[in-house]
Amino acid sequence: MIRNYLVIAFRNLMRNSFYSFINIGGLAIGLACSILIMLWVWDEISYDRFHKNGDRLGQLYIHNRFSDNISTSEAVPLGPYEFLKTYDARIKNTCVAYWPYNPLLTAGENKVRQLGRLASPEFLEMFQFPLVKGEATKVLDDPKSIVITESLAMALFSSKDPMGQFIKLDNDLELKVTGILKDLPKNSSFDFKFLASWAIYGEGWAKNRKDDWDDESFPVFVELQPGATFDGVNEALKNLSNEKRKSDASQLFILPLADWRLNSHFKNGIQTGGMNEWVSSFSIIAAFILVIACINFMNLATARSQHRAREVGVRKTVGSGRKELILQFLGESVIIATLAFIVSILLVELSLPLYNHLIGKHLSIPYKWPGAWLLALVIILVTGTLAGSYPAFFLSSFNPVNVLKGKIITGRGATTPRKVLVSLQFFFSICLIFGTLVVYRQIQHVKERATGYDRENLMVVQSNDELNKNFDAVKQELIASGIATQVTSSSSPITDIYGNNTLDWPGKPNDFSILFSRVHTGYDYAKTMGIKVAEGRDFSEAFKTDSSAMLLNQAAVNVMGVQNPIGLPINLWGRKWHVVGVLNDVVMASPFREVQPGFFILDNADRSIITLRLAKTEDVNASIKKMESVFKKLNPSYPFEYQFVDDQFAKKFEAINFIGTLGSVFSFLAILITCLGLFGLATFSAAQRTKEIGIRKVMGATTYSIVRLLSAEFTRLVLIGFLFAAPLAWWAMDNYLTRYTYRTTIAWWTMPFTGLIALLLTLAIVSTQAWRAASANPSQNLRSE
Repeated sequence: MIRNYLVIAFRNLMRNSFYSFINIGGLAIGLACSILIMLWVWDEISYDRFHKNGDRLGQLYIHNRFSDNISTSEAVPLGPYEFLKTYDARIKNTCVAYWPYNPLLTAGENKVRQLGRLASPEFLEMFQFPLVKGEATKVLDDPKSIVITESLAMALFSSKDPMGQFIKLDNDLELKVTGILKDLPKNSSFDFKFLASWAIYGEGWAKNRKDDWDDESFPVFVELQPGATFDGVNEALKNLSNEKRKSDASQLFILPLADWRLNSHFKNGIQTGGMNEWVSSFSIIAAFILVIACINFMNLATARSQHRAREVGVRKTVGSGRKELILQFLGESVIIATLAFIVSILLVELSLPLYNHLIGKHLSIPYKWPGAWLLALVIILVTGTLAGSYPAFFLSSFNPVNVLKGKIITGRGATTPRKVLVSLQFFFSICLIFGTLVVYRQIQHVKERATGYDRENLMVVQSNDELNKNFDAVKQELIASGIATQVTSSSSPITDIYGNNTLDWPGKPNDFSILFSRVHTGYDYAKTMGIKVAEGRDFSEAFKTDSSAMLLNQAAVNVMGVQNPIGLPINLWGRKWHVVGVLNDVVMASPFREVQPGFFILDNADRSIITLRLAKTEDVNASIKKMESVFKKLNPSYPFEYQFVDDQFAKKFEAINFIGTLGSVFSFLAILITCLGLFGLATFSAAQRTKEIGIRKVMGATTYSIVRLLSAEFTRLVLIGFLFAAPLAWWAMDNYLTRYTYRTTIAWWTMPFTGLIALLLTLAIVSTQAWRAASANPSQNLRSE
């Protein structure tokens, strides 16, 4: 019997090759899209899951309250690092791994810049990155030690054993290789090629700030004892920061490792999500696409039911029960789903290189994982059952007597479910089109935001000790030679913030605690960046007292609530500073958020970035070559490397550009699947009404009136789908925009425009088939009559 069912199934596929192609093609595209999305989803939810003790690892965060607002940051004071080890018995260990940076690493003649971290000895005991050589408990004990990955070892030492060899860090410190790490997994929140001992700073950060509870500039990590809970420990930490600071405006807490990737966003002190929102959104899109593909199958199967009606009648007459018929038709749909799944795997393999390039990952189908095959079987069965359920029950319900007499349900009762399904397809498609348009408008809105500085011809060069010593000579030669018009230095680039601090000033409320961004600068900072001075003045060599001078941005003045900031005394690090100027707000951190209150101090010691503005020229490459010669002369130990600020700024949009592009691609494919099914349905509908069209033409109907008649039904279905989709899609995207402080509004025309796109696509497909049917010679259509 099973063999008989298989023969019938394949015979029907071959006999109706056009509709089989549409069914299998639509399902295959739908399955391929869903598989690609779920590969990305799986990669996202698997982040950091390779740590065996991952359920007990977390990072210390801090809430700071000012007025009615609460800001949240992963940059905390260094004080808790040692203090927490003995503060609560539920805390097993703590460590520090300072923010990533890319110094020059030299081994013999080999020189490379690579991303690394300065870590305390406990880091590799807590985070179990596999060591190829060395012991996790000892590799970072020596202040002059360094641990490198296998790929970095190959780059610096080739096939030579790197253990015990020496690497120079920024042509200064000579560090001994004490361990070799396997290259980090791609789905790790950490990204580094080496770990150097935190202790290399000696009398610097590692010692001088170990008891500091104010300078919020450090990443501190925590490991709990087995059986301890984050909620319990966080309750104990609730008042610790206030006790140390003698205020009630801040609160420390631990964010579990499982939340770093997916739930690390906070708004006013409340955890609001993170990548999990996109994971959920794309999971829904995957479901939408698969449902749309399944609806195509249902519609075509039920529309063509009369071609299988006599078969059902005969089978029932010779004794087949409804159960057997349902199983037969479900089996046929599972066969189609199997064929579609095989085609979808081919499509996925063909598109993976481009897809990986688009999303910046290295995804692949895990053929060696047994769970993947089980999941494939589940997908085939679920898709086949979902797609074939309605046709199976519909076809098996035919009355054999009526069917064999030629009486098949063709009235409203037979077409209503199909109309509902078509409207549902348009509902999903309209939601996806509208969502894509809103995301695109949000991206463009933020890109067009005024940044507060001039990015044109602005370049960044990473500094070092040698370059800092020769900075004045570099600046003078670049300007004198006409290469640059302005040159300055700072502790961070204009597109980022590397430091944060709290400040004290006269009249500051006791319960007021806010984190100010901190930038150490040289002279001419505002002038070079093109930042306007709102009040007072910029730093100037004409004023000897500027060594204790401070600039505030407008956001800082607003939150401090001071009316006359010029001359205001500020207490920072136990020193007295005075405000000499107020700068207009500059978008340095996320362009999607409000500008953070910040201050600028004149400091020649902590400057790791040189920023210069190229003189306007038609030959930028020639200017860069001249600049390279200047840097090589005054900084010969380091390779010349630079970045345009425009490129750095563009990187801030990589994540949302990726989301927007990915959403647009899958929305397009969802619409393509809808159009594919609509094409098949329109073709079949026109074929079914061939004789009706012939009679109407004989009676005088014009081709236009017939096209309008055939298109009207599908137009109504689009409008129904639009009416249901409009309020839901509007609500969902309006809610999506609330995650951004700086956001666009949904223009009134966006939803009508979305509906118009859906309508025009429908009319283009349906009217083409209708025109073809209406243009046929009626004598040919009515010949059998």
